[in-house]
Amino acid sequence: MTFRMPAEWTEHDGCLMAWPTRVELWGDTFEEVKREYAQVARAIAGFEPVTMVARPGQGEEARALCGDTVEVVELPLDDSWFRDSGPIFVLGPDGGRAGVDFRFNAWGEKHHPYDTDDKIAAALLERLGVERIDSRMILEGGAITVDGEGTLITTEQCLLNPNRNPGMSKAEIEAELVAKLGVSTVIWLPYGGLLDTETDGHVDGVCAFVAPGKVVVQLPSDPAHPDYERMRANRAVLAAAVDAQGRKLEVIDLPQSAFVQVNGKETEVGYLNFYIANGGVVVPVADIPEDEGALAVLAAALPGRKVVGVRSRVIAYGGGGVHCITQQVPAARRSG
Repeated sequence: MTFRMPAEWTEHDGCLMAWPTRVELWGDTFEEVKREYAQVARAIAGFEPVTMVARPGQGEEARALCGDTVEVVELPLDDSWFRDSGPIFVLGPDGGRAGVDFRFNAWGEKHHPYDTDDKIAAALLERLGVERIDSRMILEGGAITVDGEGTLITTEQCLLNPNRNPGMSKAEIEAELVAKLGVSTVIWLPYGGLLDTETDGHVDGVCAFVAPGKVVVQLPSDPAHPDYERMRANRAVLAAAVDAQGRKLEVIDLPQSAFVQVNGKETEVGYLNFYIANGGVVVPVADIPEDEGALAVLAAALPGRKVVGVRSRVIAYGGGGVHCITQQVPAARRSG
């Protein structure tokens, strides 16, 4: 049976998240980031069901902060970036749902331990009663964006990094993406973000499909920004690309946020790291004037959806955004 990964804007049965756990990552911001995670969960729960996975013994805290619109389940965890450690859901030709369990090594051995997070996809799929599809390749969900019609975009900076799959060639990595996610065209962008040292340049900090044939790309406006030329090189690749259906891509420019100070660190809140929910878009914001312009761009790019900005400064301080901490569960076709 051939499975395919549907686009994020297709109907969801829900959204999965994981409660913050790694104290050494967050430091003095640990309590504040819990509140930001809870705000994201509540915002998404306004559009679709949300399940928050918490470590055993931490479920009560998660329930208290997230409120009664968010379901909380307890499972062992190492960290809280469920886009990357959780399963990637795919649909079969009959509409049945399965979850691909790629290997996870904490973005190239950057944090330890991570063995529990490498097992969390399998544990959750078993709990949900969803078929598990195994892959021996290391892949994080934030490293890919798909249109649901055969096209996948990723970055060479991340997927070809020797800290992920040193024994696999580019062709072998692409073949596994094709086999497990049901795509036929892979567009390789040369660069991720230089400042994205945590993930080595995930594509969800660079660009995202928002409709078939339409992609949003985040562009710094300041020529002094370290990614100014790199993101424009990526944009040129996208503008020249042809998708699996033979279409040229419409490329929409999204401004980058200004830097803000979080716990003494210059931090960039990436507007591109949004989550598309049923009828809505939840966007990380920095509570700065630039937020409004970015929200307007996304509202125009995703018509018919309510765009909601959620303060995500501390999540950005830890290395991510709303997309990084969420994983959509596409709706399975019901029998009968």
